[in-house]
Amino acid sequence: MKEFYSNGKLLLTGEYFVLDGAKSLAVPTTCGQDLIVEKIQEPQLIWESYTNKGECWLEAIFELPKLRLTSATYDDNQDGGKGSLAENLFEILLQIRQLNPSFLNSEQGFLVKTNLTFPKNWGLGTSSTLINNLAQWANVNPYQLLEKTFGGSGYDLACAQHNTPIFYTRNGINPIVEKVAFNPIFKDQLYFVYLNKKQNSREGIQRFKALKGNLIAEIAQISQLTDAFVACNNLIDFEKLLIEHEQIVSKTIQLKTVQETYFSDYFGKTKSLGAWGGDFILATGNSDSKFYFNKKGFETVIPYTDLIL
Repeated sequence: MKEFYSNGKLLLTGEYFVLDGAKSLAVPTTCGQDLIVEKIQEPQLIWESYTNKGECWLEAIFELPKLRLTSATYDDNQDGGKGSLAENLFEILLQIRQLNPSFLNSEQGFLVKTNLTFPKNWGLGTSSTLINNLAQWANVNPYQLLEKTFGGSGYDLACAQHNTPIFYTRNGINPIVEKVAFNPIFKDQLYFVYLNKKQNSREGIQRFKALKGNLIAEIAQISQLTDAFVACNNLIDFEKLLIEHEQIVSKTIQLKTVQETYFSDYFGKTKSLGAWGGDFILATGNSDSKFYFNKKGFETVIPYTDLIL
């Protein structure tokens, strides 16, 4: 039996701009996804994916060594009724086979199980943890596999592989990843709030590409802010950095900040993370923050120290 594990992720600075080479600050989460591989007698790949509550949301069987999808079931309600999950997995496996022709190319069969340790709709990296785990199993470059499948900056793969905060700079299939000591003394005053909506990051990326124009100055600003985030040693200055970052992104993608949209009366400061409009935000605050966000209808409020490695 083989077992692989990848961390979930959050991008604290550089959303969108990380795609164009901005230096960004990313943090791995205490939750992630594993992939367990067992050999079986039948010449098949039997695939089972489970939620954090142990519910199976995808089952698929592939004939080996042809790597042909022969059957699949999935939880339609869980995934918007798209019914394409097995086909997506099939495409990933085919791309791996192109990178490593010997992958699953024998009569040897396997039972594969994946297990999430966070709710699938949180947007903490269901896809990136899968890509990283599969790349480990197949011994291929995960960034190369990402380019051939989901696309994106790749910061999520770097988080999957590291147990500390990182600086991430995109550089094709060989990004620059630096471990960084980001451990703010005011971390007990930081919270993550789930906005009750899983954002489609690809839609956000398309909007960014359509509106961005020439961003040389903004990329430099975001990179400088990333360094400032890590160097900051008090909450007041940190909040100023949050506001400055939000204003740069807001101007570029022509959307209001999350504070303007939802939390104009909040006593702390908030910052969108990743694709704007969904997933998690970062909020500064205190013991009253949970009550405030709950009253607004946002039930998931997680202290920084509970979610970040």
